[in-house]
Amino acid sequence: MLASSTATVLVGTAKPEIAKAFYGETLGLKFLHEDQFAAVFETKNLKIRVSKTPAVVPAPYAILAFDVSDMEKSVDALAAKGIVFARFGFLPQDAKGIWSAPDGTKVAWFHDPDLNMLSLVQPA
Repeated sequence: MLASSTATVLVGTAKPEIAKAFYGETLGLKFLHEDQFAAVFETKNLKIRVSKTPAVVPAPYAILAFDVSDMEKSVDALAAKGIVFARFGFLPQDAKGIWSAPDGTKVAWFHDPDLNMLSLVQPA
């Protein structure tokens, strides 16, 4: 029934101005519009609605993944903008925080200003 629908990811923020700068300037997403409820951004194939809320309870897993073609270049570019990549003691990660899955997929995780976990993924 919904397979042909477009979809929008919903991300919560209790820091709307900081989140707007993070998603627009730091991550470089295209800003579409803002109203009293949310700021909306766009990637090549997805809309991201950063919804204003009094409090955010971050999930203990990534809520949004960005596919990239060059993981090292993408990590370096975001690190240059102040992004700190998460480290997990149970995963072997390289010096930049990149984990290589058994199939060759590469993943790096980071947080937005509300501690929502996001990730970069370079498919194998």
